[in-house]
Amino acid sequence: MEQIHAIGRRKSSVARVYLTEGTGKIVINKVELEKYFPSAILQYVVKQPLALLEVEGKYDIKANLDGGGFTGQSQALRMAIARALVKINAEDKKALKKEGFLTRDSREVERKKPGQPKARRHFQFSKR
Repeated sequence: MEQIHAIGRRKSSVARVYLTEGTGKIVINKVELEKYFPSAILQYVVKQPLALLEVEGKYDIKANLDGGGFTGQSQALRMAIARALVKINAEDKKALKKEGFLTRDSREVERKKPGQPKARRHFQFSKR
């Protein structure tokens, strides 16, 4: 099997994933998964598509993550891994789509407007 390439995005994060057959090693920006995402919850999020298809020890994953925060990066990585798994076996698409791993979450931060403290919050109105 050759190298499979896929891209995932969330908020301002972009994840580029290279999937090859191997022992289940996940390397992100040349750092092990456990060091890059110390939180067990974020590690779980990244491994969700692999656990769903029961292929956790079958593939080595090399990922480049860019932009955003740790939550957005972990969800972008999850999407990229799911897309790469679909490229390997198209029959897995239905299960991954049902769990929502292939759907791009397009919510972005709303910009702050002038004359307001936040995007929607207004300064307190005083008539007198």
